[in-house]
Amino acid sequence: MVFKDDARFLRVSGTSLTDGTGAKVRLRGVGLGGWMNMENFITGYPSTESLMRREVNRVLGEDRAHRFFDRLLTVFFGEDDAAYLASLGLNCVRLPLNYRHFEDDRAPFTIIESGFRHLDRVIDICARHGLYTVLDLHAAPGAQNHHWHSDNPTHLPSFWQHAHFQDRLVHLWQVIADRYAGHPWVAGYNLLNEPADVSGEVIGPFYERLVSAVREVDPRHTIFLDGNTYSTRFDMFGDPPDNTVYTCHDYAPAGFVYGGPYPGYTEGEWVDRDSLEETFLERSDYMRRTGTPIWVGEFGPVYTGDPDRDVQRYQILRDQLAIYDAYDAGWSIWTYKDIGVQGLVHTSADSPYIRRFGDFQAKKARLGADHWGSTDEGVRHLIEPIRAFMDEEFPGFDPYPLGRRKFTDDLVRHILFAQPLTVEYAELFRGLDDGELDALANSFAFAACRRREHLAEILARHTREHA
Repeated sequence: MVFKDDARFLRVSGTSLTDGTGAKVRLRGVGLGGWMNMENFITGYPSTESLMRREVNRVLGEDRAHRFFDRLLTVFFGEDDAAYLASLGLNCVRLPLNYRHFEDDRAPFTIIESGFRHLDRVIDICARHGLYTVLDLHAAPGAQNHHWHSDNPTHLPSFWQHAHFQDRLVHLWQVIADRYAGHPWVAGYNLLNEPADVSGEVIGPFYERLVSAVREVDPRHTIFLDGNTYSTRFDMFGDPPDNTVYTCHDYAPAGFVYGGPYPGYTEGEWVDRDSLEETFLERSDYMRRTGTPIWVGEFGPVYTGDPDRDVQRYQILRDQLAIYDAYDAGWSIWTYKDIGVQGLVHTSADSPYIRRFGDFQAKKARLGADHWGSTDEGVRHLIEPIRAFMDEEFPGFDPYPLGRRKFTDDLVRHILFAQPLTVEYAELFRGLDDGELDALANSFAFAACRRREHLAEILARHTREHA
């Protein structure tokens, strides 16, 4: 690719990003979760993307399943979406990617050229509307963390134990970087989302290798590196490489689906504005000590539908934005579009997709089968005895990264309950004709969706007042 607008290329200059004219650019935007890396709470399926796709393929057949998912990818983000984000004063879209679009586990190191079709399309759409893109590898071969968002069907991040997986990721990033080396509206490469290296000893040397490999084919673009333990820990890193941004993720406990009042206690932890700032300062300490830019790659509360509780969630958001401004931090809110849990834009309650899957969503919520969008309220009578058993029999067991209670929930609610639900979800596609499949996908088109207006007002006002 050859581009003339070199002035748009970004580069680290001290604590800021600047463009080719020397003007400071603070990236503020959204993450496009649920698109080229699908997530269960975003589009409503259970368990992981690869398991869900396998079951939908079984029901529809490979060709018709491909038709549905390709249509979903097409309508999920288009010109209208980019224009809307630009109208709010935002300037960046973080694009989470699943490696499976570009490489098949049955043919490692063989690149799937067609996998770039939608990525090329959206990068160019964003460029036309003045939006930078950050390419974010969200799901790596072998899974770099324990959870659904790395398309991990287990609770084990095998990426860190197998050189084969690491070699494949290095190769894939060289291909990606070579492809977009000349694109000025690509802000940079977010090489690995929310890594969770249990030992903390592999990630540093691997990052050195990965950055060097990317720079061999593209010495110009900025590198974005997430910290260990879900982008919250940076103590294992030495001096930052040139033209590199380290990114923290900054979710507030009171903003989770199970979060308590704000200000108030969530799971025994007091959360208020001061505690939010304290956590942010801990997570950004490395960047401030090294004099590098601060970018919060993900943050944002989950909305409950309860007006009183959601007023508090919006206050969490305002407080976090004010904190980021105080420290000149850029940010990318999670997430842009979903079925109504967290998105700036969400599907309509009367859309074909919600009408088709609404009862299933209720069952999934009752079983607490996804980590981000549901609680244990409906299954507490089942899971509390297991938690008590674990406490009694294994009091010294404190598994990384979230401890014994969350470990138990992951295995029971988010694997044992969620994986059988993929069969039920897929069966709801049975008997649908092509027009009905298209209608399901089209439910996610911008024109068919609803906007979370108060959230949009907060973001627009903030970007306007802190331009």
